[in-house]
Amino acid sequence: MAVDPVPAELLYRSCDLAQFDFATTAELEDHSGLVGQERVLEALRFAASIRRQGYNLFVLGPDGAGKHEAVLRFLSGVALRQRAPADWVYVNNFDTPHKPVALELGAGTGRTLKESMARLVDDLKATMPAIVESEEYQNRRQSIDEEYQEKQEQAFEELRTHAEAENIALLRTPAGFALAPVHDGNVLKPEEFNKLPEEERKRIEDVIQGLQKELADTIEHIPGWQKEHRLHIQALNREVAEREVERVMRELRAFFDGVTPVRNWLDAVKADLIENIALFTGAGADASGQVPPMQLMQALAQGQGGGFPAANPFRRYEVNIVVENSESARRQGSATLKAQDLADAGGYIGGGAPILYEDHPTMANLLGRVEHMPQMGALVTDFMLIKPGSLHRANGGYLLIDALKLLREPLAWEALKRAIRRRKVVIESAGEYLSLISTVTLEPDPIPLDIKIVLLGDRYLYYMLSNLDPDFEELFKVAADFEDEIDREPENELLYARLLAGFCREENLLPLDRAGVGRVIERSARMAEDAEKLTTILRPIVDLMREADHIARSEGAIAITADHIDSAVDAQIGRADRLRERSLEMITRDIVMIDTEGERIGQVNGLSVLSMGSVSFGRPSRITARVRMGLGSARVMDIEREVALGGPIHTKGVLILSGYLSGQFLPEIPLSMSASIVFEQSYGGVDGDSASSAELYALISALAEAPIAQGLAVTGSVNQLGEVQAIGGVNDKIEGFFDICMRRGLTGEQGVLVPAANVKHLMLRQDVVDAVERGMFAIYPVEHVEEGVELLMGAPAGVRGSDGRFPPGTIYARTEDRLAAFADNQRRFAQRSDDNGKRGA
Repeated sequence: MAVDPVPAELLYRSCDLAQFDFATTAELEDHSGLVGQERVLEALRFAASIRRQGYNLFVLGPDGAGKHEAVLRFLSGVALRQRAPADWVYVNNFDTPHKPVALELGAGTGRTLKESMARLVDDLKATMPAIVESEEYQNRRQSIDEEYQEKQEQAFEELRTHAEAENIALLRTPAGFALAPVHDGNVLKPEEFNKLPEEERKRIEDVIQGLQKELADTIEHIPGWQKEHRLHIQALNREVAEREVERVMRELRAFFDGVTPVRNWLDAVKADLIENIALFTGAGADASGQVPPMQLMQALAQGQGGGFPAANPFRRYEVNIVVENSESARRQGSATLKAQDLADAGGYIGGGAPILYEDHPTMANLLGRVEHMPQMGALVTDFMLIKPGSLHRANGGYLLIDALKLLREPLAWEALKRAIRRRKVVIESAGEYLSLISTVTLEPDPIPLDIKIVLLGDRYLYYMLSNLDPDFEELFKVAADFEDEIDREPENELLYARLLAGFCREENLLPLDRAGVGRVIERSARMAEDAEKLTTILRPIVDLMREADHIARSEGAIAITADHIDSAVDAQIGRADRLRERSLEMITRDIVMIDTEGERIGQVNGLSVLSMGSVSFGRPSRITARVRMGLGSARVMDIEREVALGGPIHTKGVLILSGYLSGQFLPEIPLSMSASIVFEQSYGGVDGDSASSAELYALISALAEAPIAQGLAVTGSVNQLGEVQAIGGVNDKIEGFFDICMRRGLTGEQGVLVPAANVKHLMLRQDVVDAVERGMFAIYPVEHVEEGVELLMGAPAGVRGSDGRFPPGTIYARTEDRLAAFADNQRRFAQRSDDNGKRGA
């Protein structure tokens, strides 16, 4: 059952440069689509086309896979074919100021309404003072005033005539009117009046008393006359104002004739303008147009949240544009737009439907907010302080949100779900929701919501939400699952080259030559840990190209070559190599004990991968096993588990060893074996089953008392049938053991046993490939435990013959003999114990 080592040509799959008919990527067109992501494209098409409730999209995949940019590129093409959604504005509610009115307008007409209202107010400011100062108005006003004066003077003249007939004078004093007796045309002084006969005084007093009653009756009529005068003035002003307001609003009303809500609001504006026309004639405001403090305090007391904090009486006629979809307000984008570019640009790309990326999805940033201003010691607000959220601005289009960022913001996730379920945006305050703030605020009209929400996150987050939130699958019915890797086929390699060409232009990098493209493709396969695959996690690929570009420019090159890529890779490894170097040093100085020569019973070199952040490297570990007679069972004690350092997967792997031993040896009698296995000098957690085959080899070596060659290391998991199964990190593991052997000196007897299923994953460093080519190192593909036993212990494992026994001298024969001896000793020990018990009885 000899196993041949893997040929050097299978240890690294080079890119076939002959398939490329370009000199550099500058000759290639960009590939703006998704490479090998047909499932994702179909999900995106479906989500964008269906307009049903709940068919929002969750894009899941690993970080760095370019999910944001890919979704933006796709949606930008879809959005261009859709019509621009409506503008939305908030305006004053003249009846209930704390409940502003939301108006839906055609795309781009919100600005028209705002500017038209501003011109309307400016026109009235200019024309109304001129009208009230005109000769026609003054004449009519004078006529009303004269009529009022005439009526008042006539009443007093009649009283004065009656009084004079009785020798009584009607006098006007600072305190009002007074009646006094007259003699010979002169008002009598009090002392003169007192000298009159008593009868005369009494007559005069009676007359005065009667005249005072007439005077009181006349004065009582004055408020009525004044009211009548005011009503006449108001009627005049209303007539003049209505005519002028109708004139200045005629064009605006005609423009919005078909928009009923706007027409209704304009009717309310007209009525309010006519009612408050004095604002435009100077009454009630100072020269700057500001309301006096006392009137402001009254407004604040009565405003119920709509107190117009700027104290500008004309603010009530302004228009607050919360969503504007005019061409001038939108941003032109490109197929290479990034999520951050979209956020910086204000959210819109191209024409058609809006696309918005919300980078900071707080409750206020999603739903909008009502701001407040300090005014005379109070916090006041009005409809002009309503600020839109991303749901407003992306309404009618697409809103992209990072799911993890959303879940980190208090109340934001629940607020978003409420908006989706209600199909409307209701502005809510987190402070009020939590009862942290109590102040007068607004209750703006909710705005109908027609939007496609796109959440982006990793798979763990998606499945966690699916399992823990019952609303999630009802609201996000479509999942777009990005592939981590794609098949490494000639067609995909060419598409990858075009993708790299696009990155070069987008990042303003030097173009890659053919060899440089090939090296990046090879590096992509190494990142995918599969010679037959290419990674779709593009962030590290782009980082590598940036660093290679830096090296190339420093050398004055005109293109990025394979050497530049290799230098960039070496530099990346070198910057993060401290831990690996420290680990190698501890082994080469025998602080951590690893043998790479000689033979040892019950001892094997296992391989593991140490990952810390973006750094990962292979590291050998000494695994030892000890065996002795047991108590009628095959018990393998996992020391890592006993001290709570072993994870559940590692524990499962160790338990599988007992199953293999029980099924392989002495099937007719119970096994009587006790064994212990441990990772020597392991002081941290151990998990995974990739060392289970190495542990089995150590057990078999200890049982058969057959030494294991220490120049070989082992990786691979094993099942109860003895089949060696594929594991991850095979390249790092091989290179980790190779580096130890290289530092101590290659002997030609060293190598690594790997699962045969992992051969297709090999993309090893060039120095490892060179050593294999020279015969100084070997990679052995193992399919079954028996093959590994022969490689490690230098003797065949053995196959059970027709007599039910393994051939003499084979490893399995020696193992079974040892187990049989354990069983015999156990029976004799049990018999002695029984005999001793009977004698004692």
